[in-house]
Amino acid sequence: MGLVQPEAPRTRSVRALSDGAGGPEDAAGTSPGDRGKESRMEEGSRTEISEEEWKRRLTPEQYAVCRQKATEPPFSGRLLYNKEEGTYSCVACKAVLFESSTKFDSGTGWPSFFQPVSPDAVREEPDYSHGMVRTEVVCARCGSHLGHVFPDGPEPTGLRYCINSIALEFQPAREGS
Repeated sequence: MGLVQPEAPRTRSVRALSDGAGGPEDAAGTSPGDRGKESRMEEGSRTEISEEEWKRRLTPEQYAVCRQKATEPPFSGRLLYNKEEGTYSCVACKAVLFESSTKFDSGTGWPSFFQPVSPDAVREEPDYSHGMVRTEVVCARCGSHLGHVFPDGPEPTGLRYCINSIALEFQPAREGS
């Protein structure tokens, strides 16, 4: 899968991202002294997870998107056309992020939702990459990059959370629930 990197000067192939190739800055723009300082919330408290541990837990493609802010190509994600009832969780930390009842077909090529499962499930951060001003969406628990949110979604929120399939896991609803 050809992933799009966050900024042109930092563009590398998925292979280069997964094998650590590159100069003193990695694709996320962290210097060697900053690497390994990502954290995630576990049972309400922050615990440190090193970048090496993230690399062990995630596939190279998941790592590129979730930890280095790459983007999967449009219309390529396995969850884009999923219409089953259930929940969508962060592939990195398993936090529940979205419900299928909020998923809609935006025609953009990525799974889209009009709201997260709760206001504190995701965090929004400014993103100035690619010469644009956007709002990045990250998992509130572990800080993994999920995608972006735009103000062109359906009612009741008017928002479109445009999320990379590779950053999500789907859990089907249990029968009778």
